[in-house]
Amino acid sequence: MKNKIKYIKLFIIVIIFNACTGDFENINTDPNGISQESLTQLNNHIGSRFTPIFANIIRTEPAWNYQLQHGLNGDVFSGYMTSPTPFAGNINNQTYALVDGWNAFIWIDAYDGSGGNGVMPFVREIKNQVAISNSAGGEKFVYLANIMRVMAMHRVSDVFGPIRYSQFDDFDTTGKYDSQETAYKAFFADLDQAIDGLKEFEGNGQFIPFDQSQLGGDIASWRAFANSLRLRLAIRVSNVDGNLAKTEGEKALASDAGFLTSDMVINTPGFRHPIATISGTWNDICMSAEMEVILKGFNDGRAERYFNAPADASLGDYKGIRQGIDITSKSQYASHSLIGAVVDTESKTWMTVAEIYFLKAEAGLRNWAGAGDVKTNYDNGIRASFTQHGVANVETYLADNTSTPNDFVDALDAANNVTYGSDVKIAFDNSATNESQLEQIITQKWIAMFPDGQEAWSEFRRTGYPRIFPVVLNNSGGAIDTNIQIRRINFVNSEVNTNLDNVEEARTFLNGSDNGGTRLWWDTGSNNF
Repeated sequence: MKNKIKYIKLFIIVIIFNACTGDFENINTDPNGISQESLTQLNNHIGSRFTPIFANIIRTEPAWNYQLQHGLNGDVFSGYMTSPTPFAGNINNQTYALVDGWNAFIWIDAYDGSGGNGVMPFVREIKNQVAISNSAGGEKFVYLANIMRVMAMHRVSDVFGPIRYSQFDDFDTTGKYDSQETAYKAFFADLDQAIDGLKEFEGNGQFIPFDQSQLGGDIASWRAFANSLRLRLAIRVSNVDGNLAKTEGEKALASDAGFLTSDMVINTPGFRHPIATISGTWNDICMSAEMEVILKGFNDGRAERYFNAPADASLGDYKGIRQGIDITSKSQYASHSLIGAVVDTESKTWMTVAEIYFLKAEAGLRNWAGAGDVKTNYDNGIRASFTQHGVANVETYLADNTSTPNDFVDALDAANNVTYGSDVKIAFDNSATNESQLEQIITQKWIAMFPDGQEAWSEFRRTGYPRIFPVVLNNSGGAIDTNIQIRRINFVNSEVNTNLDNVEEARTFLNGSDNGGTRLWWDTGSNNF
């Protein structure tokens, strides 16, 4: 009886939705129009819903939306970039005075299905359309949508912790939250189902017209992406639930789906990478202090791709800015290194082959079956990154066992100078402790994942690597410890104002108060081994 009621509701919802999309009767009789029957035959009634999903996992346009979704949170908290602009009188995210109006866009781009936003509502619509149409093979679109949903929502969960996920599709419970542990287990279940379910559709071309990635609608490649994502999430939970991590990780390592053999890149023709606008046009984001000291200390050739020389030649070849310092005007630091050719593209990257090698290297360090040799994977991760960016002399780089990160010297104010926290080196040290080897792996993984600050911030919080410098000005009012650094973002006001009861319940799932100082479920703060 419950299922009957559910499908009656579903039927009514889809009828209402279709009634709002136009006068289909006129279209059906228009010889120059496209009939609903034709739309159904071409799967456009399903496939068109993928467009906003692709658009909102990492937002491309407008650039200011990306700036609020990722640029002024994950990209700066990760130690990748720093803004020279003293937004709101320098009382902003970079000094730990979290700006709800900015951070709300992380949530809006996931949940608000209007104004070009939305991931979760459109995944639900795909499921509804497949259920109503009952077309043969329609389930493959559900599997693909669920892969994309996991890609989107693990990032949102890695910002807030608890999220609305497993109960979102039922309108009676759509506002209810999962704890982050529950959400992650649901991610694994969705990925497992998709990887297994899509196997019978390998070679099927029905997703080709709707696939905006460079995978070109190839189902086997989407299975490989889902499996690569499963390994990412398995590593993510390794400190908090070793058994779950190993089970899911070894499942990924043994899967016939394999892993990505080329980077997971989303095409955005006609739209430049938003960081190119934010940095190159607005001068609102620059090289970080951490990127400067690591890349220059390692004499890393990727610096030429990642950053431009400073406008002020007296600053040298590359010059970064420390996060959370006293900035009174944009002109102070605006002549420092802007972001380089790496963002001179009409695409965005969700995952790289380099990351997969580093995931396998850490899996090997944790003795997961099928991971392969740790050093081989580490070296191959660096090789893949150099190849991705067209940088030469990788073998010389791999053999460098003396270079270490520099200390940071502020160009304008010595009070911002800071010593780098370790002498981590490039050449992999097979004789070192697991912890030292992990620092090498994560430091190189951090370099390779640039400019995806969201993932880099998550890995820093999970492992403590690389050594991100603490802010100088902490305007959190004591909510965020300067040395422990920011761990999450509080639930946004739009949710508090419209979904308070469920937000209050979600707050009980946290390991502390609803503020930026509380660690997420997988962020244990304990030893990595």
